[in-house]
Amino acid sequence: MDGGFDIGFVFWLFLILFIFLWPQYRVKALQNARLALMKKCEQKLGCRIITLIHRQERVGLFGIPFYKYIDIEDSEQVLRAIRNTPQDLPIAMIIHTPGGLVLAATQIALALKEHKAKTIAIIPHYAMSGGALIALAADEIWMDKNAVIGPVDPQIADQRLGVLPAASIVRVVNERGREKVREDYLILADVAEKALRQMEQTVYNLIVDKYGEEKAREIAKIMVEGRWTHDYPITVEEIRKLGIDVKTDLPSEVYQLMELYPQPTGLRPSVEYVPVPYVPQRQKRTQ
Repeated sequence: MDGGFDIGFVFWLFLILFIFLWPQYRVKALQNARLALMKKCEQKLGCRIITLIHRQERVGLFGIPFYKYIDIEDSEQVLRAIRNTPQDLPIAMIIHTPGGLVLAATQIALALKEHKAKTIAIIPHYAMSGGALIALAADEIWMDKNAVIGPVDPQIADQRLGVLPAASIVRVVNERGREKVREDYLILADVAEKALRQMEQTVYNLIVDKYGEEKAREIAKIMVEGRWTHDYPITVEEIRKLGIDVKTDLPSEVYQLMELYPQPTGLRPSVEYVPVPYVPQRQKRTQ
């Protein structure tokens, strides 16, 4: 009837509102849970917690994943957080990232180094490339015993070949002979040499106060020279062999916090387990 109550219209209106509002509600709920857990961790450690965690979170409309890496927005926010932290209050930065822009990572690393109180880099799973650079800037590095960091060797972009390791460019050009290399590759090699020198000096400046000049030069050279591929996982054992101190006893709140940065369901590996410690009951033997 005209003018009557249209239950179908109300249903579709509710459905549309749900589709648009549910992602925002979910994001807000996750943010509140993270902040509550971060406050708990801050009270336990007696420091300011700053997170730099990059995942492909399915939180937008229609579940579209967003690929995350260290960018200028990250550096602006981290620098603001460090600037607003009292100089006598320690900072612990939880890092989980594949890396990102050298400029942004360097800004964060320098700001962390300049903080007067103790700084801690906490790595529950991995901190590659720029993430490793930030970790090296901290006074202490805490890692899960199975966590890894990555080399900080510069990568050079080429329009035809994509992203190339700076160390490989220089090595190939030198081995082949500069007189046999095209001019555009000589220019690429020149840029690569500069990038290697700049990054090695940056790492040295970040760690010289902790390790002294000789050891800092050695570590900087190893991390930058292209000894490994850019995605090579440097384990806790290898880090310690370099002379870098690493603590492997992480607070349980760090792992709980990581659970609040969920991967998209469709991109998760097929892994399941009973999420509580227990002892399976043994079957009784028949006599």
